[in-house]
Amino acid sequence: METTYIFLLVVLALLAITDLIVGVSNDAVNFLNSAIGSKAISFRTIMIIVSVGIFLGAVFSSGMMEVARKGIFVPSQFYFDEIMIIFLAVMITDILLLDFFNTLGMPTSTTVSIVFELLGAAVIISALKILVEQNGSITEITQYINTTKATEIIVGILLSVFIAFIVGAIVQWISRLIFTFQYNNKMKALGSIFGGLALASIFYFILYKGLKGTPYYDSYKNTLDEQLWVILFVITLSCTLFSFVFTNVFKKNILVVVVGAGTFGLALAFAGNDLVNFIGVPLAAYHSFEAWSSSGVIPSEFSMVVLEQKVPAESLILLFSGGIMVLTLWFSKKAKTVTETTINLSRQGDGYEKFKPNLVARYLVRSGVWLG
Repeated sequence: METTYIFLLVVLALLAITDLIVGVSNDAVNFLNSAIGSKAISFRTIMIIVSVGIFLGAVFSSGMMEVARKGIFVPSQFYFDEIMIIFLAVMITDILLLDFFNTLGMPTSTTVSIVFELLGAAVIISALKILVEQNGSITEITQYINTTKATEIIVGILLSVFIAFIVGAIVQWISRLIFTFQYNNKMKALGSIFGGLALASIFYFILYKGLKGTPYYDSYKNTLDEQLWVILFVITLSCTLFSFVFTNVFKKNILVVVVGAGTFGLALAFAGNDLVNFIGVPLAAYHSFEAWSSSGVIPSEFSMVVLEQKVPAESLILLFSGGIMVLTLWFSKKAKTVTETTINLSRQGDGYEKFKPNLVARYLVRSGVWLG
């Protein structure tokens, strides 16, 4: 019996590697398109910056692995054999789904994918347990699904899309209003201030958001919270002074530094937060197997309450995952295809339209033009 589950673990490990490849191929667009589209930095430099950010983010991502363990379903309601079926189904579905989008050259959300795959697999197994094994009512399914946390995650995803759209539009409008006309003169007068504020915002993002959820965040969280305004003032002042020297003494464009720092921050946050989408499930399966194999209980009777405990991810696995993500970024043709799609969608000149506009799209664009 144990041999069967060892084989399943090997399969899940191979699926994790595959999921890392297809996942990064799709998610690379999140931190590459802005830097590549700006043409402020060479492609090679962008790739080096992103590679460092991804690798560091992967190493610090241990704290986010709890989502796959207990974020969607209640582990204590499932047995070991059931949980392994859920995990295997989720991984196979995730790879097929992401690779399908990669083949079409379309970006999608790996977070949405993994959340709803876990939810769907858990709901099906729960329904079978309730209706077939226990002859109960389907309303009992709320005992098996972590509805509060699942709802919180789903609402958070939807809100993030709305907030990103609004904030992105406002920041874009302000920056274009400042620099569109008489760019050189305005850059000399306002470049240092704008660059300082932009860099300060990016450093805040890295400190408070990019590393949030990592095992190291708790060690300095209280200090950051207590001294928030002091830290923000020091960071903003330092970044503004740096921008002034960089612009007026070295006669360089500070926006190049802003693009580079922003790209690094995005890559760091991506790996730190999204690595769970690719290896969180296999890691949960591995920890489940460890607990079951030392218990002496048969798989169909071993409760998975152990998954409710917080267990840090193995550092070696995180290092290995970070390496795979970096290699995928450099050599995946599908990653380049997805990135090219988003860049082409934002171009200002004529060209071939891969996706034809529809009535809703035209209305949104015209509304945006009217508001602008």
